[in-house]
Amino acid sequence: MRPYLEHLPPSPDASWSRLDRRLEDAIPFEWHHHPEFELTLTRNSRGQRFIGDHVGSYDDGDLVLIGPNLPHTWASREKIHDGAPHVALVFWFGREWIERLTGEAVELRPIRRLIDRAAAGLAFGPALGLSLAGDFEAIYARPPAQRLFGLLDILLRVAEVDGQRLSTTAPTQAEAGRARIDRVLQHLHRSYQQPLRLEELAEIAALSVSGLHRLFRKHTQSTVSEYLIGLRIGEACSRLSGTSQPIQHIAAEVGYASLANFNRQFRRLRGLSPRAYRALFR
Repeated sequence: MRPYLEHLPPSPDASWSRLDRRLEDAIPFEWHHHPEFELTLTRNSRGQRFIGDHVGSYDDGDLVLIGPNLPHTWASREKIHDGAPHVALVFWFGREWIERLTGEAVELRPIRRLIDRAAAGLAFGPALGLSLAGDFEAIYARPPAQRLFGLLDILLRVAEVDGQRLSTTAPTQAEAGRARIDRVLQHLHRSYQQPLRLEELAEIAALSVSGLHRLFRKHTQSTVSEYLIGLRIGEACSRLSGTSQPIQHIAAEVGYASLANFNRQFRRLRGLSPRAYRALFR
């Protein structure tokens, strides 16, 4: 299993990092986290994004700000234009750096408020993402100082929009047991459609079942079962809103052998039936 904690290479001419990622085949599922904030604009791609316990669809212009150490990944399903690559334009910056930069400037206080809201991830919708696409692209060709000004301008414009909170939980600052919980979360996000046993997860964490319960609660503020239900219902929401698959088929695909149990859990988390939820998008 590849390392879960991503180490970002430092830039010799900048105090923050950037990546212009272009992939011909697909954006792969690469479940990871890092201590930096991440602002990502995705172009020419459709698929699923996984952020903390959030599972949802993304489309061209998807713009998301992710807080430090919040596990996340994108996984593409298709391109919008076959002749062009999937594109992810990514900016990373540290909490202390952005707090120092904005701390003394009244003009930059909206950025400070923005990052305070981003611990659990914020999505801003394709309208804002597409309106900022040219500014994102331009940053990569600018000299270092102009890149910094460009980043601050983008963050100020993003800060004007409230954004949709994505994950129901945000990481704690505690690092003890991080490698263990990383392994468990990676396995959950890759295998949540399958039957999962607590003993299997405890073995992955190299803990007893009771030790797994304590570790999971400490790092996610949730139980394993509630976290797993959130992943399954999140994927079901994406399929209900974006496909015409039969509801019974969706229930089976996200891990429910019983349609009645799926309907019960869906109603408990979303407040309405799967059929009524789908009708909101028709």
